Amino acid sequence: MSVVNSYEGVLILMLVAAGFLVTMLTLASLFGPKNRTHTKQLPFECGSVSVGNVSDQRFNVRFYLVAMLFILFDIEVIFMYPWAVEFDSLGMFGFVEMLLFMSILAVGLVYVWRKGILNWND
Repeated sequence: MSVVNSYEGVLILMLVAAGFLVTMLTLASLFGPKNRTHTKQLPFECGSVSVGNVSDQRFNVRFYLVAMLFILFDIEVIFMYPWAVEFDSLGMFGFVEMLLFMSILAVGLVYVWRKGILNWND
């Protein structure tokens, strides 16, 4: 099996996704509402009126910490897909390596949990 044949499915998926994106953007610009008013151009903040400038507001650092943790564990899941696909060919070595990888991330999760970063009641 050549390298090109092994990536046919990925290429087709990328083309379908790009075609869907272009189609939806074109349809939205052609058939979407065009009447822009001052009220519609304001940023929407959960039904409340915007107060002040966004660049002047301070956000709690926990928002950023949770976002970084989300990225970390999202990357973990991304690394697990190829491992699951090649599970049979990797054998016991691949299984032990994935257990090691997941245990390192589990130790990180326990550390974050004990530090109270995931506790929003403070």
